[in-house]
Amino acid sequence: MRAWYFTEFPYPYLPPFDELSSIRVNIPSKHFDPRVGADLYNRYLDEHMIADEAGLDLMVNEHHQTATCINACATLSLAVLARQTKKARLLILGNPIANRGDPIRIAEEMAMIDCISYGRVEAGFVRGVPYEIFAANTVPPTTLERLWEGVDLCVKAWTTTDGPFNFEGKFTHKRAINLWPRPYQTPHPPVWVTGSSDVGSVRTAASKGFVFATFLQPYQQVKFLFDAYREAYRPNGQPGGGGVAFMPLMYVADNEAEAEAGAKELTWYLKAKVEPQFRNPPGYAPVAANVAGLRGADVRSRTNDSLRQVTLEQQRDLGVVMYGTPDQVVKQIELEYERVGGFDHLIMMMQAGFLDHKRTVSNIQLFAKEVYPRIKHLAGTAELRGLKAAE
Repeated sequence: MRAWYFTEFPYPYLPPFDELSSIRVNIPSKHFDPRVGADLYNRYLDEHMIADEAGLDLMVNEHHQTATCINACATLSLAVLARQTKKARLLILGNPIANRGDPIRIAEEMAMIDCISYGRVEAGFVRGVPYEIFAANTVPPTTLERLWEGVDLCVKAWTTTDGPFNFEGKFTHKRAINLWPRPYQTPHPPVWVTGSSDVGSVRTAASKGFVFATFLQPYQQVKFLFDAYREAYRPNGQPGGGGVAFMPLMYVADNEAEAEAGAKELTWYLKAKVEPQFRNPPGYAPVAANVAGLRGADVRSRTNDSLRQVTLEQQRDLGVVMYGTPDQVVKQIELEYERVGGFDHLIMMMQAGFLDHKRTVSNIQLFAKEVYPRIKHLAGTAELRGLKAAE
């Protein structure tokens, strides 16, 4: 199992949440102080470098018009880390390809950063969260098709090495595609996709041999998605061999009181507000997912909105937050692993909100020293758990 350090580069220095209607989409930029932001950017990059030195892999993502994530262009932070880190795999999860418009530009960026890092990039693609539809001015029902068309085009661009080709898709029309530079990895960097409710995308990712990841979901939903992946998995020579990844909030400390205090800091992320009209643009979510959400009785349909209503202990029971001493966290990871049927990658949000540099570094280093060596042996879904391959 591989373990990945992650933070969303939050900007927490805001008015109290109850004084804001939202901290996404329409939050006035007057609340952002560039001098504070400059310190935060450099601090967060430093913490990624510390995680690299501790032996963890690294993940970055991007969001837009939000204080939860001022990493507005993840390829920029990925490029910085490609030059400044030494060992870690570098995952971008990911490129919001449905909103960016030009898949070839993304393919070029990933190839360039892969070369800078000497082949440490893992290229993740995302559809984009619902509340970013407005800023991107995309049509919600088309974003899923745009995602998969763009991913397929990137893979073709990375692997076509004998001169230009044309591409006529539903959304992208290109002449003379001839990617320079090529990726360092052959045939291309491992590909990841993510999601929480679209089973069709899970199966598509599995059928292509890509890695599938899901974030901050109750273990019942994680098992549901991972089972769908395992049923559809087809090894097809992709780098990394496919597999599944899961992300909780994570805080490890020498004693239970410090761990609980750190975990409470991390739940700042779950408390982030967004106005109702931005949460679910018409056509974005499948009808079945909307029905399940309206019913609200199925724990698998829980979202950040509902998770913030339960206690920290209940969030831990659901597998959304993991915290405690090293021994306790090892047991929590082992429990999650068994009840979801195994996973290949543990992505950990180890910093959020006001969690300061000192406690973030302590969290990183204690996990790397006392927890990671005890879970590395857990068998990967794709490689060691007997997934059936298509003949």
